[in-house]
Amino acid sequence: MFFKHSNKKKNRTDEELILEYRNSNDNSVLGDLYQRYTHLVFGVCMKYLKNQEDSKDAVMQIFETLIEKLKHHEVQNFKSWLHVLTKNHCLMQLRSSKKMQHQDFQQNNLENHMELSYSLHHNDSVRLEEDIRMLERAINHLPKEQKECVELFYIKQKPYKEIVSITGYEMKKVKSYIQNGKRNLKIYMEKS
Repeated sequence: MFFKHSNKKKNRTDEELILEYRNSNDNSVLGDLYQRYTHLVFGVCMKYLKNQEDSKDAVMQIFETLIEKLKHHEVQNFKSWLHVLTKNHCLMQLRSSKKMQHQDFQQNNLENHMELSYSLHHNDSVRLEEDIRMLERAINHLPKEQKECVELFYIKQKPYKEIVSITGYEMKKVKSYIQNGKRNLKIYMEKS
């Protein structure tokens, strides 16, 4: 759609291409990786932005974002991570431009990483703001360690190793705090 695909990288895994990109800073390697998913990115953009030109622009903006983000983020599953990045990009674009009329907002906005199934449907931006405040309250109800790890991982998109470095918690503890925090957020949101 937007990038030329190199046949020599066709059979390489996403992880191999990410590693090569990090080592070489060659945007064509990133382009080869991104090409695999541009149709999915475009589809997500169309779902939220509901405009072909805005969606095409978003696909390019997301690629530009990847140039920096992939240098610093530990990505376990590129396709899922890219879906989260795309959805968040679209939601931020809608929010900043005040276009939000009717939008699906899932508790999964902490998203595929959080694997929550609780869905909220929005008829207007006021409802979205209420749900965002509810999510913020839910995060504030988490125990200190869970709150700290959840915010670093999902909101600031820090990789596990960086969270260990920032917090001083062991890797096992960080993963446990994130998993338990995710479960507690789901419980809180379902009760509210």
